[in-house]
Amino acid sequence: MSIDFLSHASAMRGDLVACRRDLHRYPELGFEEFRTSGIVAAELAALGLEVQTGIATTGVVGLLEGDEDGPTVLVRADMDALPIREETGVDYASTVPGKMHACGHDAHVTIALGVARLMSAYRSALKGRVKFVFQPGEEGMGGALAMIEDGVLEDPRPDVTLGLHVWTGLEIGTVGVADGAIMSGSSTFQMVIRGRGGHAAMPYITIDPVHCAGQVIMALHTLVGRKMDAMAGAVVLSVTGVRSSSDAFNIIPQEVEIRGTFRTFNAYTSEVLEQLIRSVTESVCASVGCSVDITVKHLTIPVVNDEQVTAQVREAFARVVGADALDDTVRTMASEDVAYLMDDVPGMYFFVGAGNRAQGITHGHHHPCFNIDEDALPLGVALMSSAVASYVLPGYSNGAE
Repeated sequence: MSIDFLSHASAMRGDLVACRRDLHRYPELGFEEFRTSGIVAAELAALGLEVQTGIATTGVVGLLEGDEDGPTVLVRADMDALPIREETGVDYASTVPGKMHACGHDAHVTIALGVARLMSAYRSALKGRVKFVFQPGEEGMGGALAMIEDGVLEDPRPDVTLGLHVWTGLEIGTVGVADGAIMSGSSTFQMVIRGRGGHAAMPYITIDPVHCAGQVIMALHTLVGRKMDAMAGAVVLSVTGVRSSSDAFNIIPQEVEIRGTFRTFNAYTSEVLEQLIRSVTESVCASVGCSVDITVKHLTIPVVNDEQVTAQVREAFARVVGADALDDTVRTMASEDVAYLMDDVPGMYFFVGAGNRAQGITHGHHHPCFNIDEDALPLGVALMSSAVASYVLPGYSNGAE
């Protein structure tokens, strides 16, 4: 069967852009995606898919059944926005104060709906089924685990998991297709350092938690490369916030809170770094007479692409965009909870280039000026459709019909 997915997806570009811009105007945070999930459910039902709603509060699943039995392919798209005030200045900017699709999830929903539309046209030829999973709460809120707990990996159980991320760090037309660990596991730490407060004019009668916090921050930022072999595995640690119990200029506070994140590409390194954070912080605090409470939360595990799945999907992609467009070196210390789906069901997560230097589309994810080259929408549809087809359309090859 010869299908030119790129031509079909390109013909849908106007609809894809309209959908993405509508979602962009009305961003919703994790587990609040009621409008988004309503649009998704309606679109899937109109295509004749079997639709389930209310999974993990706002999650939606659409099942596209073929006429013959075969593998089940899970296609996952995240739906939530971020608590960021948009500064793009585009005419389709967020209408919701303090909320923005600054990570491209509006594009992910749009692409998955486009794939559902495109693959529905070949329903009678499908040997197997496609399970479209629209997930809430990806941004550090545990949405993937919540959907798993609600049974998203059962009835039917997938044989392979596929997902994508639009990526402004890659130029439009480029596709990131590395195998192995491609995104880090993400953890957070929060520590409350307690001393003895007092008058800022008499620091010698206090135990200053601000001074202690400064030493702790310096110590934490020397862990990677001094206590750990940076060449042994990618590791990053960042202190991202400091807050004291007093806002007055003339008061040494009772306590100071430090928070931050660390990311690694394997669970062992994460455990080692957690223990170092605890031991170094406790030692520094004890040396100046402060006490400390430390809380560490492991939010996600690394995203690991399965070697066999990646090889098959790369072959499909090469038929769509050519092998020269595929970059097998793209990895990032950013994190994604699709990792939990892929930890249970082998799969591949790939990056669709959405940056365009010539057009000034260069801002990174989670930036208030984040935007994408919307040519990434039909390209994402074509790529994901070709990956799905390689599993459920026997004899599929790319080409003009």
